[in-house]
Amino acid sequence: MSFALLTPTLLWAQFDGEFVKPRSGRFLLQNGTVYTVSGPILKDTDVLLDGGKILAIGQNLSTEGAEVIDCSGLSIYPGLVDGGSRLGLVEVGSLAETQDYQEIGDVKPNMQALTAVNPNSVAIPVTRVSGVTTTLAMPSGGLFPGTAALINLNGYTPDQMYAGFKGVVLNFPSSARRSTWDRRSDEDIKKEADLAQKSLNEVWEKATLYHELTEKGATLTYYPEMEHLAKVIAGELPLLVEANAAQDILNAIAWIKEKKVRAILTGVAEGWRVAEEIAKSGLPVITGPMLSIPTRQSDRYDAAYTNPGKMAKAGVKVVIRSNDAENTRNLPFNAGFAAAYGMGKEEALKAVTLNAAEVFGVDDRMGSIQEGKDATLLVATGDPFETRSQIQHVFIQGYRVPMSNRQIRLYQEFLERSPGLEAQGTK
Repeated sequence: MSFALLTPTLLWAQFDGEFVKPRSGRFLLQNGTVYTVSGPILKDTDVLLDGGKILAIGQNLSTEGAEVIDCSGLSIYPGLVDGGSRLGLVEVGSLAETQDYQEIGDVKPNMQALTAVNPNSVAIPVTRVSGVTTTLAMPSGGLFPGTAALINLNGYTPDQMYAGFKGVVLNFPSSARRSTWDRRSDEDIKKEADLAQKSLNEVWEKATLYHELTEKGATLTYYPEMEHLAKVIAGELPLLVEANAAQDILNAIAWIKEKKVRAILTGVAEGWRVAEEIAKSGLPVITGPMLSIPTRQSDRYDAAYTNPGKMAKAGVKVVIRSNDAENTRNLPFNAGFAAAYGMGKEEALKAVTLNAAEVFGVDDRMGSIQEGKDATLLVATGDPFETRSQIQHVFIQGYRVPMSNRQIRLYQEFLERSPGLEAQGTK
């Protein structure tokens, strides 16, 4: 993938006329209510951050050498994790030159989303101040669009942002209509789905053969696509299987079981229809957005809102995604809708913190507030899922990030214009 256009100055934020950037140090968050996620809620508790890690959690911790941040009356949460977005891969939706999430071709699993991430994307600071600290950068388009990568929203290069997880994306063949405007006949839909399934199986057979031959020490012609898929077959990389219609989900589960591949189901818009079957499969799910309309005209208005809660109650491990780009910042409200429509606050919080970390295999470093984990967290005036709550502080791997962005700076600039219109003699 090619690199998106960079604007180097945009990592900097403005405070009272001065430019500041994310900075590390020793910080003591004092007297806050700590939502550990993995354990109990701790009131009037301190959290000591240093060296990019959570050093200590307790009461009356020493302030020696630390910058003290009074969190009285405030709540401390782990940083929120988006299970799938195009943040950093697209800058302007209507400008093709700033889009870098899709490559030419149908089978390109070796294309790396990480190399295309723009660390200086204007949307990244916009997202951070909403408490979203980590996202899964997702490629799209074709049968095997590429390899997704988990990134932290702080750093000067994609490698600095990399958060330790990669997965190959598979858009599983669909037998459903693409939209309410899809005018294909049922027969045409079935033909296309069968053809796509045949293509998938042929690609998989090639990758399996490639893997078997390399395991036997054979020297093969350079074939990067099969070389990368062979890593999935070997269990080195998981497969992110996108399926949304109920029957497609069931077909995907059967295919995954037959191929004995390590997989994560993504999309799963109609997961509520087959929640019990998903639970029996043992596969985790990344679903979203919740801020969406029903997939079928006959469904209730709240089908998307209730989907994650119904799957969670069936025993499925659920992660929530925004599936957006510039509006990845709305992840907390996607989770809020899930919480309000049956999932409950506790499970919805896990769906954007600890569950995500566990599914991505990085729960030893993030997803909850525990001693020894990365200092990636947020401080808010209340529940981050509620629009009235304000995010006061954000830390990513120990870096205190500026609570500003281009939108805030424009708001501040034009809130009190100087000189104003009256000063220019205009009324």
